[in-house]
Amino acid sequence: MKLIVGISDMKIATRPDEELITYSLGSCIGVALWDPAVKVGALLHYMLPDSSIDKEKAEQKPFMFADTGVPRMFKDIYKQGALKERMKVYIVGGAQVMDDSGLFNIGARNQMIIRKMFWKNNVTITKEDVGGAVNRTITLNVGTGQVKLKISGQGEVEL
Repeated sequence: MKLIVGISDMKIATRPDEELITYSLGSCIGVALWDPAVKVGALLHYMLPDSSIDKEKAEQKPFMFADTGVPRMFKDIYKQGALKERMKVYIVGGAQVMDDSGLFNIGARNQMIIRKMFWKNNVTITKEDVGGAVNRTITLNVGTGQVKLKISGQGEVEL
């Protein structure tokens, strides 16, 4: 069963027949977590790096921002029995799209904050596909831990 994770959203899946999927990761970042021992997965699709630009929005939609969404994602997956030491961690997205001049650099800023947060909290990235100027889709199979990456115009591969 496919569980679709929208923009500014996060979902956790605990059944082996479930797949988490998020579409159209441009400058946004998709973070996938999977614990092979308890077979639980989580997928987050955040838009912006820092919630300080709109605290009220961050309270309403914590998964819109990296600094509020990522910690909550980890707390929620821990409640399902996952442990940081066992987790496989994938990040996808952070492209430079619709900002040809590089004025806002949202993709690069989104990449930078997730790396800082992970470094500070001793989280190792298992695999990643970030940057460039392409849209991506990521799928996590909760039963097997297989992560598939689809890049616009390039097809689908295992990450």
